[in-house]
Amino acid sequence: MTKDNLYRYLFENASVRGELVQLEKSYQEVIAAHDYPLAIQHLLGELMAATSLVTATLKFSGDISIQLQGDGPVSLAVINGNNLQQLRGVSRWTGDIAKDAPLQALFGKGHMVITLTPNDGERYQGVVALDKETLGECLEAYFEQSEQLPTKIKLFANTKQAAGIFLQVLPTDGEHNDDFEHLSVLTETVKQEELFELEAEDVLHRLYHEEEVLLFDPVAVTFSCTCSKERSAQAIRTVAKEEIDSIIAEEGKIEMGCEYCNSKYVFDSIDVEAIYANALSSNVTQ
Repeated sequence: MTKDNLYRYLFENASVRGELVQLEKSYQEVIAAHDYPLAIQHLLGELMAATSLVTATLKFSGDISIQLQGDGPVSLAVINGNNLQQLRGVSRWTGDIAKDAPLQALFGKGHMVITLTPNDGERYQGVVALDKETLGECLEAYFEQSEQLPTKIKLFANTKQAAGIFLQVLPTDGEHNDDFEHLSVLTETVKQEELFELEAEDVLHRLYHEEEVLLFDPVAVTFSCTCSKERSAQAIRTVAKEEIDSIIAEEGKIEMGCEYCNSKYVFDSIDVEAIYANALSSNVTQ
């Protein structure tokens, strides 16, 4: 079975759309970057699945960020993605985290920030409290608040896989809530094992075997980090050369790391001289 795919589907006789995502390799690459406690691994898996599902609802090319913040032991969990279903993520925490810690215990008093950044157009940001029992329910509240669209979201993760399923009334039609309620009840019955072990078509058949479902071709979901040595050099260039020279004199090098993929970029005194020489050359030619 091919993992790391997002599937979209429609109901022939109801104004409701659905999505299903199954993640494995991309999820493993996100959690491999740090020695995350089990509860945070699961959290990042659910957040990855959620970001993929939300991204699939967008009608533009651009970026999305779903960020969880709070005053609990987990201060941050974020997944960044784009319309190409390229995702990356990271979390920050302190202390010991119970393996079965619920959302409220992880974040305390927290909130979710969803940021949409089109390549062309204005940036949009929505905020919703992390005051529900599950991340899926918090996202349902976000859609109810921001778009007034009834939505059902179920998210799952273990140490190897993550998955999610999404159901929503079509934005163009608000007269079919009865259809949505019926389909929502069916969607609520989905089991973690089904999403992890079965093909998407089989999952949908089990859930909606009395419905006419139109399933579209899958879209691949991948882990993709945008870090590079050039980006790190650009960051160095924003700092006064005297400060960088001081660090080189003391440490012998500048070392920069990427939180998302754990890549390390090292710059010695020769690299630093070239960075600032190139910056000066660029300014002269402009």
